[in-house]
Amino acid sequence: MYLIVGLGNPGREYADTRHNVGFMVIDRLCIRLDARLTRYQFKSLTGEATYEGQKLLLVKPRTYMNLSGQAVSSLVRFYKLPLERLLVIHDDLDLPPGSLRLRPGGGSAGQKGVQSIIDQLGNSRFPRLRIGIGRPPGQQDAASYVLQPFQRDEWPLVSEALLRAVDVVLSFVTEGLDKTMTRFNARLVNPATGQE
Repeated sequence: MYLIVGLGNPGREYADTRHNVGFMVIDRLCIRLDARLTRYQFKSLTGEATYEGQKLLLVKPRTYMNLSGQAVSSLVRFYKLPLERLLVIHDDLDLPPGSLRLRPGGGSAGQKGVQSIIDQLGNSRFPRLRIGIGRPPGQQDAASYVLQPFQRDEWPLVSEALLRAVDVVLSFVTEGLDKTMTRFNARLVNPATGQE
């Protein structure tokens, strides 16, 4: 089984914010795989899906972002999953909007949901899919920027990135981390400009 976790904040007021791109990917996976998140377990909404013979547990933690580790660590331990079968999907300020980057592990780069997971697991060696949201303009505070909705003119770029993220997740499940990284991380291109 694979544990596919999208990070975000629960509540309608956060639904379309930059911090919730992880939730948005889970929503699109549910559509692609005809799945529903109908179960509440370990402070998370979860739903099962199958893709090419592989079982997936799709997860949206219902803790707030900064406490994501409480939910994720409980699920990992309950299902006795090796960390290579956990994939965490989250926003990233350091990537251009619409860019994707799959990584095998590492630090949190200040993403507090990822840091919470690292702290609760006592381990940073788990795969994560980073979705670029870009840096805030001017002197705007990053903490308020991530809680703002995407602008209308950003949505075409964001929507395309979310669909590509679904492809990355499904490739990760069927082809593994290394092959998926090679396929999708070949070049980091800014989708807005087409430049590396």
